[in-house]
Amino acid sequence: MSPPPAPKPLKSRLTDGDRLRGLLVRVPAPMLIDMAGTNGFDFIFLDTEHGIADQRDIAEHITAGRAAGLPTLVRIGEGETALALRVLDAGAEGVIVPHVRTATEASAAVRMAHYPPLGDRGFATYTAAGSWGKATAEEHAAKAAAATMVVAMIEDAEGVSNAGAIVQHPGIDVIFVGPSDLAAALGYDAARADEARLQVWAAAASEGRPVMAIVSTASQARTAWDQGAAMVVLNAQSAIDSCLADWAAGS
Repeated sequence: MSPPPAPKPLKSRLTDGDRLRGLLVRVPAPMLIDMAGTNGFDFIFLDTEHGIADQRDIAEHITAGRAAGLPTLVRIGEGETALALRVLDAGAEGVIVPHVRTATEASAAVRMAHYPPLGDRGFATYTAAGSWGKATAEEHAAKAAAATMVVAMIEDAEGVSNAGAIVQHPGIDVIFVGPSDLAAALGYDAARADEARLQVWAAAASEGRPVMAIVSTASQARTAWDQGAAMVVLNAQSAIDSCLADWAAGS
């Protein structure tokens, strides 16, 4: 029996100029992933940096994404090279790496996610990513090289200063400015952080590097598209808070 056709990789869709909509999932909640697939999302942003899921939960969420036809990008914690290996082996389509401050750290992010010669990720074909051993070494290596994504999070003042070098680094596919951490790093000044975000986005645009934005309303998503975002991620918790605030204001 042949497996169902896999969805087109996010990396290819970005190259084609598609606008991609993702759902941020922080807690062990695989049914949210199924719901996202039913409602037309394009990918799942699985947060293991601030989420409470263990490695079994993470694998189950990635499997749920594959069943729903949704590629999964996993935000790992800072320096979690071993976790990057495991989530990619489990079938995640890429990793979101927090606190990338320099070109050297961008290089480390690429190395942990890719097989040689671009990186030094440990090689195996007997994983979910290798079709449980059905893929040859050549097939698996070629697929990983073509589809694996590295999203660099810039969320520190140093990262903003070095944005030009970070966005130029080979293997960095998408830039994502972390608004909360960046605001905290800049004295909890949201306005200053937004100015820095636009500075980073301009650097990314100059190199043709796609950017990702996190939103909690449709209006914010439209603004992000207008400003040049290629990917938007819905923060479901913030969306609920926004809805409740609107209801309270209208009651």
